[in-house]
Amino acid sequence: MRIRLLHLTLCLTSATLGAAIPNAAQSQASRAAASAPARSGYADVNGLHMYYEVHGGSTSRPPLVLLHGGGSTIGTNFARVLPLLSASRQVIAVEMQAHGHTRDVDRPFTFEQCAEDVAALLTQLHIAKADVFGFSNGGTTALQLASHHPAMVNRLIIGSANYKRSGMQDWFWPAMEKGTFADMPKPYADAYLKINPSQEGVHAMHDRDLKRMLAFVDIPDSVIHAIQAPSLVIVGDRDVVRAEHAIELSRLLPHGRVSILPGGHGEYLGEITFPNVDDRMLRVFVTLADEFLTSPINEP
Repeated sequence: MRIRLLHLTLCLTSATLGAAIPNAAQSQASRAAASAPARSGYADVNGLHMYYEVHGGSTSRPPLVLLHGGGSTIGTNFARVLPLLSASRQVIAVEMQAHGHTRDVDRPFTFEQCAEDVAALLTQLHIAKADVFGFSNGGTTALQLASHHPAMVNRLIIGSANYKRSGMQDWFWPAMEKGTFADMPKPYADAYLKINPSQEGVHAMHDRDLKRMLAFVDIPDSVIHAIQAPSLVIVGDRDVVRAEHAIELSRLLPHGRVSILPGGHGEYLGEITFPNVDDRMLRVFVTLADEFLTSPINEP
């Protein structure tokens, strides 16, 4: 699979980006029609009233669970790729404590706790096993989920996430230490306030994420090495997470693969802070993910 993934990445970023695509108006109309969830709801898990959405209807494959990053919502991270990801499978997207539709509660906010919330949600939805894609902080949560609930995770995609403090660019931690609410990207704040017009809520989200990152402790190598789920690590070549760290993570995972895509943090997803990403780049990512999720596990 390592050779096929590398070959696929090279082919897609050269050939697919040169292929014809529908015009912008058609693309936006198609996304708007396809992005509405088949259903949405709340689950009471571990003292949290947790919001989730179910997209797509096909159950011929394991469902794909999407875990967003810090300061984000389902929409800010995944709106542009959700229609593509859910075209051939069921996708379950969640919003974590203090984010989006899921209100904050008086309890610790950690990657381990978020993983427990996701596990409890899947149990309530009667999902015994799922593929999991976590982006940014959601990727770190996905690693915790795969570690603490290995039977629940079929395959794992880790997008632009770290498991060690040294995995971030040199400027990242000094910037975190000086971080204030004024530094929060405006599209994130606007997206939250559109869902929940509460200044107290959006400040709580920012403060929760900042405090969690400042307190981040390396996940031991032994914990990562014990994860047996086939895993694909994805990072942008101008990402907040160093490409070298993504390679290190992929090699530490027993069944790990890695792909380095053009762009910054979440650009390959068309994340909200990158509004002008070409649709062809989104298809590169989705095709790469689908190749990984559907290829035989024992493929060399």
